[in-house]
Amino acid sequence: MGIEYLKKSKPEAEKAEEDAKVRAVVEGTLKDIETRGDAAVRDLSQKFDGYAPENFRLTESEIEAAMQKVSARDMEDIKFAQAQIRRFAEAQRASMTDIEVETLPGVILGHKNIPVQSVGCYVPGGKFPMVASAHMSVLTANVAGVPRIVASAPPVNGEPHPAIVAAMHMGGAHEIYVLGGIQAVGAMAIGTESIDPVHMLVGPGNAFVAEAKRQLFGRVGIDLFAGPTETMVIADETVDAEICATDLIGQAEHGFNSPACLITNSRKLAEETMVECDRLLGIIPTAETASASWRDYGDVIVCDSYDEMLQVANDMAYEHVQVMTDRDDWFLENMHSYGALFLGPRTNVANGDKVIGTNHTLPTKKAGRYTGGLWVGKFLKTHSYQKVTTDEAAALVGEYGSRLCMLEGFVGHAEQCNVRVRRYGGKNVPYGEAAE
Repeated sequence: MGIEYLKKSKPEAEKAEEDAKVRAVVEGTLKDIETRGDAAVRDLSQKFDGYAPENFRLTESEIEAAMQKVSARDMEDIKFAQAQIRRFAEAQRASMTDIEVETLPGVILGHKNIPVQSVGCYVPGGKFPMVASAHMSVLTANVAGVPRIVASAPPVNGEPHPAIVAAMHMGGAHEIYVLGGIQAVGAMAIGTESIDPVHMLVGPGNAFVAEAKRQLFGRVGIDLFAGPTETMVIADETVDAEICATDLIGQAEHGFNSPACLITNSRKLAEETMVECDRLLGIIPTAETASASWRDYGDVIVCDSYDEMLQVANDMAYEHVQVMTDRDDWFLENMHSYGALFLGPRTNVANGDKVIGTNHTLPTKKAGRYTGGLWVGKFLKTHSYQKVTTDEAAALVGEYGSRLCMLEGFVGHAEQCNVRVRRYGGKNVPYGEAAE
C-alpha cells in the first residue's frame, strides 16, 4: 500500500498564495515604521488593537498595578512554571563552557560565550494571551545574562494583560511595552523616537509576526522562524483515537492556519481518530479556530511500516511531534528534523507549551531541518580568540601561514606572516615571497 493520505490539507499553491499576501503587507508596514517611527506605530496600534496611550512603555507603577490584578493562584502557577523553565535553562547554560587550549607550544586558542547585548521578546496576545511565551523568551534571556531585555505584548480588551505583565516582570524584563503584531517587532528592531532598537528579536507569533521577523533578519538577529503552531502525532495501536484526536485538536485551536497531522501504521486508528476529531469539534469552545485548521491544514497519513512513518515525519519536519508507539525511544534515536519531541502518552504538547521546562518557541515551516528551538544558547554568541606567547611559535606558524597565503595569491596576507617570521624568527624573508 505504501503511504496513503486519508485526509489532506489544502494544496501548497494555495498556501504559497497566502504567504505572498502576508509578505506584501509586512513589507509595506515595516517601511512605514522606518519612515514615520512613533507616529506609524501609534496609528497601527489604534487600527489593529484600538489602543493608543500617551506612552506604550509601562512605568513601574503601571507594572505593579497590573500585577495586583493577578490572582494568588495564578501567581503561584506562574512562579511554578518559571521555576521549571529556569531550572532547565540554567542546566543548559552550564553545558556551554568557555574553553582555552594550547594547540602547539606557545599557541593559545579559545572561545568565550558572550550574551547578546539587547533582545526584543515578543509575546503574542491575539485570541489567546500567551503568558507562557514570556517565560520562554524573557526568562531564558535573563538566564543567559542579556543586559537589556525588552518585552512587548498586545493589549487585551484595551489594556495590558495582567498575567503577561507579571510573567515578563518576574522573568527579568527591563522594559515592557504594550504593543502587538508587526508594529511591536518592527519598533523593537528598527527603533523609533521613543524605543531604542535591539540587536535580536525572539518569540513566536502569527504569520505576520513571523514574516516580519524574516524580513528584519540581517538588520537584527532572530531566534528562528516561529510561525503558526504545527503539531504532529505519530501513533500506533498502543493508544486510542481519543488521545490522538485530543492532541490534534488541542493544538489546532491556536489559529485558523495551525497544521495538525496524524501519522500511523493503523488504518483503524486513523479512521477512528478522524471520527473522534469531528466529535470533539462539536463540543470544544474554540471550535471556530480549531475546525478551520483541521479542515484546511489537517492531514491523516497511513503508512505500512515504522520506517515509513519515520521518513514522512522527518520530511515534514513539524514543530511539535507527539510520539505514542511501542518504540518511542527508537523515534528519539532516529528523528532528525523537528522542533521538539513529546515521548509517550503520559506527556503532551501542552506540557511543553506551558510548564514542563523545555522551551515552546520552536521552528515551523520545516525550519527544524536546520535549527532547533529557542534556548539559552540562542542568546549567547560564541567568539573565538587566539594568542601566541613565544617567539618560536610566532615564527613556526608564520612560516606555514606565509606559504599558504602565497598558495592562494594573497601577498598582503603573506606579509602579515612574514613580518613575524623576520622579527621573531630572525629569518630574512624577501618581501612578497613565501617563507622557506
